Amino acid sequence: MKTLSDVAWARLSVEHETLYEYASPVEQAQHVACLRPLSDAGQHLEVFEMAVSPTPSQHSMRRDSHDNSRAYFALHAPHTELKVVARSEVRVCDRYEGLDPECGPTCDAVRERLAYRAHAPFEPAAEYLYTSPFVPLHAELREYASLSLQEGRPLAAAAIDLMRRIHADFDYAPASTDISTPILDVFDRRKGVCQDFAHLMLGCLRACGLSARYVSGYLLTRPPPGQAPLVGADASHAWVSVWVPGLGPERAGDWLDLDPTNNCIPGVHHVRVAHGRDFGDVTPLRGVIRGGGQHTLLVRVTTRLLQEPAAAAA
Repeated sequence: MKTLSDVAWARLSVEHETLYEYASPVEQAQHVACLRPLSDAGQHLEVFEMAVSPTPSQHSMRRDSHDNSRAYFALHAPHTELKVVARSEVRVCDRYEGLDPECGPTCDAVRERLAYRAHAPFEPAAEYLYTSPFVPLHAELREYASLSLQEGRPLAAAAIDLMRRIHADFDYAPASTDISTPILDVFDRRKGVCQDFAHLMLGCLRACGLSARYVSGYLLTRPPPGQAPLVGADASHAWVSVWVPGLGPERAGDWLDLDPTNNCIPGVHHVRVAHGRDFGDVTPLRGVIRGGGQHTLLVRVTTRLLQEPAAAAA
């Protein structure tokens, strides 16, 4: 078994810039930002800084109910532009190295463990079992997922199979949807973007009585050979995490991350920022404003590899 000093870590940097331009002055604004990457056994946050312009009148940070870090800030002076730039440096290891999907509990065993029983101890993972604002439960999704999530089949292997089917059956089509597009529309049209595929897979898993959460973050993308990476050409990313108790790899805990957009188990090129029931719980930046009129929004994300995976120092 590998020790901590044997684990290979990659170092990545992320710059996430959000710019709002308003047609008329915003008189008052209250905002919440969810931009600080997670730090745990599989991902170490080394640097984080967030700059807000104009300078907020109030600014604080605290943890939410999902243990994500949130920044709260208020602007009381009139402004026609809001710029938020978050810069991070993280070390990431492959949390699922050595995973055997054919081991571990079966779909029905996990479903039984999550089933409600009067006076039974509360299972925290059950928080991600039920419907949420962006992920209603539909019979169509249960029928689609049941081909993968069969009784007696190891849940890890079944969930990976579901991920592969979604990747094969649905087309990635930028600008084909927005965050308000219902998942049944995505299911019928067979196309969408990473948020849609994450919500769709969550709906499939939960409709079959399994707990799964939405993960927001970033993905390192590489330019074609011989071309330099384009600054600001990346974007926020989204995938899912399914609860598989006793999964195996210690650094993964009991959650198996799966990326249906890219048909992969996230490794050292995925940076996790937050997790929740759906996109609404982990929106990068949102708020309430007075004034402003019409607005334009520009988001630029740049993800860079600072160091290829290397063993940690003993």
